[in-house]
Amino acid sequence: MLYEFTVSRADVRMDAYVADAIPELSRSYVSSLISEGRVLVDGKPVKPSVRTKMDSLIRVDVPEPEMTDIKAENIPLDIAYEDRDLLVINKPQGMVVHPAPGHASGTLVNALLYYCKGQLSDINGVIRPGIIHRIDKDTSGLLIAVKNNEIHEQMAKMIAAHDVVRKYRCLVYGVVDSDKGTIDAPIGRSSMDRRRMAVTADGKPSVTHFEVVERFAHATDLSLVLETGRTHQIRSHLAYIGHPAIGDPMYAPRRPSYGLSGQALHSKELTFVHPATGETVHVDSELPEYYRNLIEKLRKEN
Repeated sequence: MLYEFTVSRADVRMDAYVADAIPELSRSYVSSLISEGRVLVDGKPVKPSVRTKMDSLIRVDVPEPEMTDIKAENIPLDIAYEDRDLLVINKPQGMVVHPAPGHASGTLVNALLYYCKGQLSDINGVIRPGIIHRIDKDTSGLLIAVKNNEIHEQMAKMIAAHDVVRKYRCLVYGVVDSDKGTIDAPIGRSSMDRRRMAVTADGKPSVTHFEVVERFAHATDLSLVLETGRTHQIRSHLAYIGHPAIGDPMYAPRRPSYGLSGQALHSKELTFVHPATGETVHVDSELPEYYRNLIEKLRKEN
């Protein structure tokens, strides 16, 4: 996979900058890519220790992963719902969903293989067993995993048809004036920075509904419902309307992070009709500690 983006922060070590720009890659793995000549800056190879310069063009060539033996790992999971066909996990912020270059262990898939004793759907291959949708590494919250291929196929069709209702909470910069609204704007890959998504004329139709939960002096707590499910949809839509997620290293890199390690975005609720039983499944998770602590900080600013 080829990543291409322009430097927006000067005087940062190259290995650290690239690892921050591509969260699914660890810094040590990025260092090895640089040493192999797979990272070019303005068309030339560099050393991991070289410092970034503004507006330099970085190209990162990540080879396809060669992973055929993903190991089961005894990593604690917060199971919000489970039956014989599927389970809903409350993923912590910072956990990668499935193995990727530089993240062969410690992922949600590694934990699922141990917990489910290998009884997971394999439609998406050996790297993504049980996974029918994903959330970003630094987004916390609810995620569905499936135990068999029959339910996987049905759930995948439901997600594609927007029959799985996904509700998020997000703390954003600035005071959102409207109590509720809809962001209906097509999303595609940014032409300026290929790791980012952006509202583009030729993008895919994308719709996000929002409602204000609480306003603060310089921020807003929003409840959001996805009508579509594009990559980085909430993050790019919120940046588009001028209210990016607090702590978002990609869509608000120059704003104060309030001590967060990633965006204040939580997948809070999932609702769907179970394809095997026909019963409605509704799962609601508590806001994580980092989110609650940030709310308290913002209230003190009022």
